[in-house]
Amino acid sequence: MARILITEDEDSLRSFVARALRLDGHETDEAADGAEGLEKLKDGVYDLLLSDIRMPVMDGIELAHQAKDAFPGLKILLMTGYAEQRERADDLAEKIIDVVAKPFALPEIRKAVARALVA
Repeated sequence: MARILITEDEDSLRSFVARALRLDGHETDEAADGAEGLEKLKDGVYDLLLSDIRMPVMDGIELAHQAKDAFPGLKILLMTGYAEQRERADDLAEKIIDVVAKPFALPEIRKAVARALVA
């Protein structure tokens, strides 16, 4: 299975998603903002970055740009509950797999992660 970094500032959502992905057999690490996520990416090897777009310190858009520049083979899947944030991700089309709309049900995020890992 895959090693996934989940970067999300909402603690309950981050741990909820991490638990669901671990049930699918994935190994997960968690970060509360983009800057922490970037540090974790530098310290480990990940198959997928699953990141919220709207976060303090460093948002998911900037994290995706920096992560893809530093780790070209990294697959990136973004999440957002804000339409304008989804539009901001359009310039990342070459760098990310998709943007998942929040709120989502567990089956939806699990499917999105499965699709991203085979993309």
